[in-house]
Amino acid sequence: MIRLQTYTKAFAAGLLLLATAACSDPWEDHSSTTDDNLGQNLTQRIVSGSQTSDFGALLEETGYDAILAGSKTYTVWAPTNEALSNVASEALASDAAKRLFVENHIALTAVSSVTEADTVTVQMLSNKYLEFKNGTVMSDAQVVTADQYASNGLFHIVDKALAPKQNIWEYINATADNKMSSFLIELDEFNLYRRDSVAKANAEDMPGMFADSLTNSFFTNVYNLNNEQNKYTFFLLQDDAYDAEVEKLEPYLIKSNEDSTTTYASYFAVRDMALHKAIARENLPDTLTSKFGVKIPINTDNIVEEVQLSNGIVYVMSSLDVPLETRLLTTRIEGEEPSGFSQDDKRGNTYYREKEDPTGEMFYDIMVQNHGEPLFAIYYNANNLYSTTYQVYWRAINDIQNNTFSQRLRFGGTFQEDGTVADPIATLDYTDVPPNDYQERYIGEFTLDEAGMLDLISLIAANTGSAGANTLTLDYLKLVPVIK
Repeated sequence: MIRLQTYTKAFAAGLLLLATAACSDPWEDHSSTTDDNLGQNLTQRIVSGSQTSDFGALLEETGYDAILAGSKTYTVWAPTNEALSNVASEALASDAAKRLFVENHIALTAVSSVTEADTVTVQMLSNKYLEFKNGTVMSDAQVVTADQYASNGLFHIVDKALAPKQNIWEYINATADNKMSSFLIELDEFNLYRRDSVAKANAEDMPGMFADSLTNSFFTNVYNLNNEQNKYTFFLLQDDAYDAEVEKLEPYLIKSNEDSTTTYASYFAVRDMALHKAIARENLPDTLTSKFGVKIPINTDNIVEEVQLSNGIVYVMSSLDVPLETRLLTTRIEGEEPSGFSQDDKRGNTYYREKEDPTGEMFYDIMVQNHGEPLFAIYYNANNLYSTTYQVYWRAINDIQNNTFSQRLRFGGTFQEDGTVADPIATLDYTDVPPNDYQERYIGEFTLDEAGMLDLISLIAANTGSAGANTLTLDYLKLVPVIK
C-alpha cells in the first residue's frame, strides 16, 4: 500500500511538471536551447530572412538595424515582404514617417506567443499601445510564424504591416476645418477656469510623460485625448449638429460678453462627448452617461463615419440631440463640506456627523448647536451654475432636539468690512426644521443672470442667542435648474 502511494505521488508530480513545461514562456527557456539562431542578433535574422528581407532593408534605411543589433532585449513583429508592399505610400512618405512606422513594430521587452493572458497590451517604440491577442494576432495582423529567437530578443512574422494610427487628438487636429475640432484646438490657448492657466504653466515648467495632460483646457477638465495609454470613445459632431447644441445651451451659459457666452456654451456642449472607454459600434447602448453625469442618447443611424484610432474610436455624427432636461444638471451641495463660517471660534459647537436614518441609509451632515450667536452662518459655494432660475431643496435633520428651530438661505452677496453681507442675489424666508423630519423639503428659488461660480451661499441661524433656538443643521442642498 505504501508503494502504491509512492507511485501515485510520483505520477502526479510528473503530470505537474509536464503542465508547467507546457505553459512556460519560450523566451525564458531560450538560453537553454542549442538553436544556432541564438548566435545572430535580431537585425541579422530579419535582414537575412526570406520573408522579412524588405522590412530588414527598412531597418537599415532608418538606422534601426543598429538598435536591433544592441544588447537590450526587443520583440519585433516583422511584416512579410508581401505585407510591406501593400502599405499606403503616405505611411512611408518621409524619413520621420518611416521611423515612426518602424517603431510601431518594435517593443523594448520580450513578448512570446505563450502567455497566461488572452490579451497582452504592448508599448511599442512609437509610444503606441497595441494588443497581442492569444499569441496569434497583433493589432489586426495575423501571426504567420511565432517566436523566432535571436541573441537579443525574438520576432514574430505577421501578414500585415502595423502602420501607426493617429490618436484621437491627432485626428481632431487633422480635421481642424470641423467647427467642433477647431474649438477644441483653441482650448490650447483659452482658459475655462483659473486652474487651467496654472496647469499650462506647470506643463512648461515640468516637462515629462504627463505634461501634455495640462496643455489644453479640455485635457485638464475632461480627458486627455492625446494619451495613448487609455482608450476613449469620442463623438465628433458635424457643423450643423454642433451649432444646434451650442445654440441650445447659450441661454443657460450667459457670461459678461457674447464671445464668452459662446465659448462656455461650446465647452458644455462638447465636454460630454468623450467617454473613458472604447465602445464598438455593435455595443453602443441607447444612452451613455458622461463623466459629468449627463445622459447622452445615441442613435447609431446618425453615425456618418466610424474612425478606429490608436487610443479609441471617433464616431462622426450628423446629429446628437441632448435634451436640456438631462443636460442641465442639478447641483448638490453636501452640508458637511462647508467653505467657512461667520465665526471660526465655534468649532467646539460644530459637529460633523455620520448617522443612520430610519430607512437604514447612512448619511453625513453638519450640526452647529448652542453657539450663542444670533445670525450665525455656515458658508458654501457652487461651481458651474447656469444662468437660469433654480429651485432650492434641502434635507436638514433635527434629531437631537425636541423643539423646532428655523434657518434660512442667502445666495450671493459681498462681504463688508464689518462682516455683514451686502447685495445678495436672493435671501429666502426662514424655514422651520421640526424634530425627526428626514424628508427633502422645497425651500424656495432664486435666479442667476450670469452663469458660473456662486462663491457665497449662506445657511443662517435665527436672530437669537438662545440655545436650541439658533441651531443650524444640513445634510445637503439641491439646486435644480429650471428650463426656460
